[in-house]
Amino acid sequence: MTYHNGSTFHPITFFLIGIPGLEEVHGWISLPFCFIYIVALLGNVTILLIIKMDQTLREPMFYFLAILSTIDLALSTTSVPRMLGIFWFNAHEINFGACVAQMFLIHSFTGIEAGVLVAMAFDRYVAICAPLRYTAILTSRVLMSITLYFVILTVLLTLPMIYLIYRLPFCQTHVIIPHSYCEHMGIAKLSCGNIRVNGIYGLFVVSVFLLNPVPIGISYVYILRAVFRLPSQDARLKALGTCGSHIAVLCVFYIPSLFSFLSHRFGHNIPHYIHILVANLYLVIPPSLNPIIYGVRTKQIRERVLHVLLKNKIPTILF
Repeated sequence: MTYHNGSTFHPITFFLIGIPGLEEVHGWISLPFCFIYIVALLGNVTILLIIKMDQTLREPMFYFLAILSTIDLALSTTSVPRMLGIFWFNAHEINFGACVAQMFLIHSFTGIEAGVLVAMAFDRYVAICAPLRYTAILTSRVLMSITLYFVILTVLLTLPMIYLIYRLPFCQTHVIIPHSYCEHMGIAKLSCGNIRVNGIYGLFVVSVFLLNPVPIGISYVYILRAVFRLPSQDARLKALGTCGSHIAVLCVFYIPSLFSFLSHRFGHNIPHYIHILVANLYLVIPPSLNPIIYGVRTKQIRERVLHVLLKNKIPTILF
């Protein structure tokens, strides 16, 4: 079951348990996960199609929204089908290389999404605090530069994790991962070698991503200050409504991730299956709620969806 590579041993496959301690109810747990995944697929595809079809939705906000929906589709598809395979078909085994690839993709997409949320906060700051210079500041070149910056930064931070995993020896021929997907420290802790470097680097990467709420918070302090200075109450309510959707997305993304990070390192009294459930929800809840939040709170998206539903004579109650 193992092969030798230099001075380290790597198993051919890992065995993903799923949610340890809840194996008997995997079938029931799979139902909400499947439903949430379908919502994520339909919602994000709808957002992308609307932005592509409607030529009026070419503002920077919708550019970032399209990127967010693309990342959400990729993130949920990277993780949820594997979970459902475990829950439904007992497809527990995963190739070592595929496991490392899944680890890289999950960490990369999560990091890029955190960066996009920062960019969206900056977009709202410019739109509300400097509306007359909005198009002059957020040009196509600036938008592309911001996107490439967060993509390249995230990939550069995540790539060393692949090396750090490949350098570790695994002494067991049957390595069991008490999880439903592959993530960096979850794999490293199963090694019989020294994982101190993995732990330090993993903490460094998480710390970098947890710095993102700082510029977001600063942006919204200035945004709220500018909003409450607006002379018209309707203008204030409209601005607060737009910001409210962004704040809701931020809460959906950061609260579960922060809980997962803190409980994983300090919540030793929390049952292990709670850690895994939160880690799973952290990957599936934001991709499903983001399009719903934006669909309800963004007027252009909402009107376009309603127009399509009415045009095709679909009852609007479904929306």
